[in-house]
Amino acid sequence: MIAIVALGAVVAGFVQGLSGFAFGMVSMSIWAWTVEPRLAAVLAVFGALVGQVIAAVTVRRPFNRAVLWPFLLGGVLGVPVGVWLLPRFDVPQFQTCLGVLLAVWCPLMLLSDKLPPVRWGGRQADAVIGGIGGVMGGIGGFAGVVPTLWCTLRQMPRDEQRAVIQNFNLAMQTVSFTLHVGAGNVSWNTVPLLALVAVAVLVPVLLGGKLYLGISEQAFRKIVLGLLTASGIALLAASAPVLLKRLV
Repeated sequence: MIAIVALGAVVAGFVQGLSGFAFGMVSMSIWAWTVEPRLAAVLAVFGALVGQVIAAVTVRRPFNRAVLWPFLLGGVLGVPVGVWLLPRFDVPQFQTCLGVLLAVWCPLMLLSDKLPPVRWGGRQADAVIGGIGGVMGGIGGFAGVVPTLWCTLRQMPRDEQRAVIQNFNLAMQTVSFTLHVGAGNVSWNTVPLLALVAVAVLVPVLLGGKLYLGISEQAFRKIVLGLLTASGIALLAASAPVLLKRLV
């Protein structure tokens, strides 16, 4: 299990450094095969938090507080709901639903460059999207997935999207991990694995951040949507066998 945890942290750390999100998606798609779901969720939240702290220092981007605060407000309200749901939730079913959404929707977006940006909803819609991200962050470190998809639909400039998602994720993972500790989901037996994740993400996050600085706006959009698609497929690969076993 130690090797699997390290592998998941390394791959997810690089992806997070490059895209500003997706640590939970990538790591859970690897850890789901061997790591107990509640432990995997805690490790994903912690790894995403460490990665966001590193990225916040190394890939700084100015951000517009007026754009960011609705996401944060909704997210802060959503995280406790996700943490509360985690022990009561059917994780494979959640992974399957999310995997189908990403595997179907994101490739369509890759083929729809000519679509007009989404303008409706304003700050209220941003807050709702932030709330959904907060719930998903509390469940398993997936806070950035839906807000990233939403920012892409709004066709935000690359740096603005990066700044929103990076700061949103940093805030959500901080709240999520604090609540996980308070809920008793982090034991002393978990500490060595948390330390392993923290060490494993360090270099990959830095490498991913350096690569981000050299890519264009269009390339960034394709990378983000491609990563979301791959994450959806990986989640389906991890969760479908579990659900099929239940049917047999």
